[in-house]
Amino acid sequence: MTDRAPSTKPAEPWRQRLIRGLLYGRNVDRSAKARARVGLAIVAFAAVYAIIAGRLVLFAIGADSHGARRTAAQDAIATARPDIIDRNGAVLATDVKAPSLFGEPRRIIDKDEAIELLTATLPDLDTVEVRDRLSSRKGFVWLKREITPQQQQDIHRLGVPGIGFLRENRRIYPTGSTVAHLIGLVNIDNQGIAGMEKWLDNNGLADLHRAGFATDRLQKPVELSIDLRVEHALRDELLKAKEKYKAKAASGLVSNVRTGEIVALVSLPDFDPNNPKEAHDPDRINRLTTGVFEMGSTFKTLTLAMALDSGKATLHTMYDARGALHYGKFAIHDTHPLGRAISLSEVFTFSSNVGAARIALAQGVEAHKAFLKKVGQLDRLRTELPESASPIVPKRWGELNTITISFGHGIAVAPLQAVMGINAMVNGGYLIPPTFLKRSEEDAKATAKRVIKPETSDKIRYLMRLNAEIGTAKSADVKGYYIGGKTGTAEKVVGGRYSKKQVLNSFTAILPADNPKYQLLVMLDEPKALPETHGFITSGWNAVPTGGKVIARIAPLLGLEPRFDLPPSDRLILAASRTTQ
Repeated sequence: MTDRAPSTKPAEPWRQRLIRGLLYGRNVDRSAKARARVGLAIVAFAAVYAIIAGRLVLFAIGADSHGARRTAAQDAIATARPDIIDRNGAVLATDVKAPSLFGEPRRIIDKDEAIELLTATLPDLDTVEVRDRLSSRKGFVWLKREITPQQQQDIHRLGVPGIGFLRENRRIYPTGSTVAHLIGLVNIDNQGIAGMEKWLDNNGLADLHRAGFATDRLQKPVELSIDLRVEHALRDELLKAKEKYKAKAASGLVSNVRTGEIVALVSLPDFDPNNPKEAHDPDRINRLTTGVFEMGSTFKTLTLAMALDSGKATLHTMYDARGALHYGKFAIHDTHPLGRAISLSEVFTFSSNVGAARIALAQGVEAHKAFLKKVGQLDRLRTELPESASPIVPKRWGELNTITISFGHGIAVAPLQAVMGINAMVNGGYLIPPTFLKRSEEDAKATAKRVIKPETSDKIRYLMRLNAEIGTAKSADVKGYYIGGKTGTAEKVVGGRYSKKQVLNSFTAILPADNPKYQLLVMLDEPKALPETHGFITSGWNAVPTGGKVIARIAPLLGLEPRFDLPPSDRLILAASRTTQ
């Protein structure tokens, strides 16, 4: 038996020893090292898959892409608008957040299915328009602006990829139609397109939008001169009068004669700014600033003020009113002729066209034009409201024009323009530009321009009060408020000729007449005769009683305390005027 030599492993080549030493080191358990490396690989792969899964979840719950989200957020900030409030803090216009529906055409897998589901949920969507938008190569398209929360919830449940929602600022008008013509409205992008809304954009808001500073937190409410309580009362009475007298339209305003502030403005028919389609109806224009009209006998206030202020006439100056005034082939008549010479006071009280014409002729054509220019009746009136119209003035102004313009025919002005002129006749003689923003008397004086003497203003206030005592404004004399007034009935031009059956009636009142603070204007367009008006359609039978009802409602709201047993105008107004002089 022979002995065998013990088996030995072949020597490991030096190259393998070098590689193993570099990879594993010396004296290391290779199996333990392998298990650790496998575990590390598993953790690494798990982390990668977790990141991918997380991104997929984010894409699933976030319907809009980063670019769309950023663009939409910028749009929402850019359309933020400040609240608009009345002089007492009541909100007239404000922003609320509303969802809007958008799509990302590049991310929509099945466009036909998406369109079918969306139009089934929103039946008012235009299928052709939606298809065109979703078939575009744009990254972001609007599908429907301002949807309801319920519609948003219904669409969200559909789970259509590439369809998302964006919360935008939406303009809301809590008062509806009440202050429509004054506030105006905005478009779908919350940009002002009419009224004070447009004024906001034209006066810095649009620039703030572009700069990115017009956020909700950076904007203070815009405070107007309007009193919502007075606005409501005026509109309510005008609606009743429009229906009662079957008028084509009705309008009115209340102005502070000392500051030029417009406290209320109503033009009927109006519209609801929450339903912008109504605003496009041409019958719903703002007749007080956009329309121009022949104002009728209310213009006699300016004619008589011109004569008194010139010093060429007094309250007792006499004028021939025994018959018609003939000028060429034209004849001027009085509605209720007295058949005798009448004083300047009687021209106003009995609203004599003949007397007013003779007064204006005595002043001369150039003096007449210069006076109306001075009191702002020949130029376009500019206010915060963008909507305004230029007056219609004769191109060749001769004596016949002066005759007709003296009693409110032959010249057409915006009613607010006429109110501004009459304010100056009764507030001591200062022409103050109207405003729809709050203004103090001190600020008003800084912009005021004297146009007549204080004593002339006293006489005009006396005439207006006398007219409420014994003249055509008697039915508007609300006890305790000592009003003054002037009526106007302007025949409208129909087929190139003046019609006696189609008239524009106006009534302007001041209160209180001895120390006026407010002026009221009421206008009725083409009122019809009623049995109680005995077939008459002149201002004294419709506009004046309407004005009386308005005064009875708004005087307490304006803080005017009633005063009783006051002396007549000649003792209270004229006597006080002589004392101060």
